[in-house]
Amino acid sequence: MDINPQYMSRALQLAAIGRYNASPNPMVGAVIVDAAGKIIGEGYHRCCGEGHAEVNAVASVKNRDGLCDSTMYVTLEPCSHYGKTPPCANLIIQSGIKRVVVGCLDPFEKVSGRGVQMLRDAGVEVEVGVLKQECEQLNVRFFTAHKLRRPYVILKWAQSKDGFMDHERSRDANAKRFSTPLTSMLVHQLRAQCDAIMVGSNTIIVDRPKLNTRLWGGRSPRVVIVDRRNRVTELIKELQFNRPMYLASKCDTRCANLVEWIEIDGDEPIESWLHKLYEHGITSLLVEGGATLLKSFVDCGVWDVARVETAPFDLNQSGRCVAPSLNISPRDIKMIDGNKIEFYFPDKA
Repeated sequence: MDINPQYMSRALQLAAIGRYNASPNPMVGAVIVDAAGKIIGEGYHRCCGEGHAEVNAVASVKNRDGLCDSTMYVTLEPCSHYGKTPPCANLIIQSGIKRVVVGCLDPFEKVSGRGVQMLRDAGVEVEVGVLKQECEQLNVRFFTAHKLRRPYVILKWAQSKDGFMDHERSRDANAKRFSTPLTSMLVHQLRAQCDAIMVGSNTIIVDRPKLNTRLWGGRSPRVVIVDRRNRVTELIKELQFNRPMYLASKCDTRCANLVEWIEIDGDEPIESWLHKLYEHGITSLLVEGGATLLKSFVDCGVWDVARVETAPFDLNQSGRCVAPSLNISPRDIKMIDGNKIEFYFPDKA
């Protein structure tokens, strides 16, 4: 009986605990098993800048004498370079662990096979590929970002049953809301799992959104404002975002110290914006609106998943803003609090 998947499954469970704080680093879990098959140490990457999963797993072992007869199961290849922390491959070698089972290789160019090679060069037995698909899927955002050099893009909008995102009375407190209190909370949960959230200038002007995670316990994403016509600089002080990333043709000197300005040309393709965000450390991006910005992403095909929430009512003649059309079937459908939430994934050639 192959027991490797059993221990790797546990490592995956541990890794997922870091979903709110590990990014832009990957989620990683590690399990140390002694010669008798008993788990003697566990760890996961809790927060970017803190100890990695391998470090925490070794630190949790009460009796280090047994490490030389133990196996470490880790969901992602141990790092081999100095970043905010020392290389985990060195720690494993120094700990005396003689066998390491790796779920999948790290796509990050500073690691990408070097961690495994460092272990093997030191005489450590390494097996790669146990639950490989599950391990890669856990960090699909991280893998997408480093392979394509752009953030993993999530499109999100809510609409009426007849396909409108907004209506004439949308600023009226008594107007119908597309999202329910429960589905709004789930949106804030999604925000907490993203590095950044993007909106267009019209959304800033009309809605004055907070774009935070006030309905959920996680950290708020960085705000990315796309303002190709430089219309919202006067509002940045009023909205009090925590140093937003401001994509515009020029930066107003009055707000230069309040934003991280990224210059874009009016005709610059979205792919170029995304490369610039990647260079600023953004590995996952939630695009919330408005309709023009969302449609731009749909039209150019640069997105990875779309979350579409549909309320159970029509707007008919009061509908003002048509939602984007994806023209593909959803891969997953959930009914939550009376609303239908569909998840779409682009067709890949």
